[in-house]
Amino acid sequence: MGHHHEHGNGHHHEHHHDHADIDWSVMAPRLEAEAELFSPLYARAAAWLSKRQPHPGLVVDAGSGPGVVACVLAEAFPGARVVAADGSGPLLERARARAEGLGIADRFSTLEGDLPGALGDLDYPVDLLWASRSLHHLGDQRAALAAFAERLAPGGTLALLEGGLPARYLPRDIGFGRPGLQDRMSAVEAERFAAMRAELPGAVEVTEDWPGLLTGVGLRGATSRTFLFDLPAPLPDEARAFVVGMFQHYRDRMGEHLDATDLATVDRLLDPDDKAGLHHRPDVFVLTAHTIHVAEAELGN
Repeated sequence: MGHHHEHGNGHHHEHHHDHADIDWSVMAPRLEAEAELFSPLYARAAAWLSKRQPHPGLVVDAGSGPGVVACVLAEAFPGARVVAADGSGPLLERARARAEGLGIADRFSTLEGDLPGALGDLDYPVDLLWASRSLHHLGDQRAALAAFAERLAPGGTLALLEGGLPARYLPRDIGFGRPGLQDRMSAVEAERFAAMRAELPGAVEVTEDWPGLLTGVGLRGATSRTFLFDLPAPLPDEARAFVVGMFQHYRDRMGEHLDATDLATVDRLLDPDDKAGLHHRPDVFVLTAHTIHVAEAELGN
């Protein structure tokens, strides 16, 4: 099972509820486009992290997917070796190709395997370990955090991207259907997320107090920061295509959980010939926020 979450819808934009039936090589272009759109946010987050960990020797992206964020981290930390770790070989192939295209292949490598165990194959302790929405796909999140923390070098930083705010793309009232469509879609997502968590092997319920959990596995200085991502209307073509893709993905995987009225509204929004749909309407935007929780390992003796 791969854990790759380079995206940003509040707390679960791209939760893969049915892991076994996903062809990651087919999903890869959408995952890449999504991560590329949000790259400015990741770059701001990396700049913030650089104040806590200015000169890391080894940076690991745990759950890297196709490597967009791993490459952002490589650019933010030009003196670091970067490892993209993921469970999907096809996505890691794309990560290596991206690094090659950016001219950073000499300090970029990949590690294939399930988290957190795959991190045991790292040759050196980690100065900065980044995990973007990969932790919540592991049944025992506290144990996984402890395993992440064990891989840190003395004084090393663990950065988790978990939580934030659900993304919004449309006004509350879009002129047809019932107002508040996205609120109801978010409620369905929340229920699906809870079901996904409950079905994971070895699932353990835990209060999602991320700074508290970081402290609980022996790290220090835990704190959080939220980064806003705001693309106002009118959207550039690539951002509009992203929104269309997100609604189509939602329709394909969770549309059965909407009532008939909301489903008809989503179908109309996806109709490329409808002037009130996502392809044409002038009021489509992208607004969300990602929260990053960080803490450091003890410096040692």
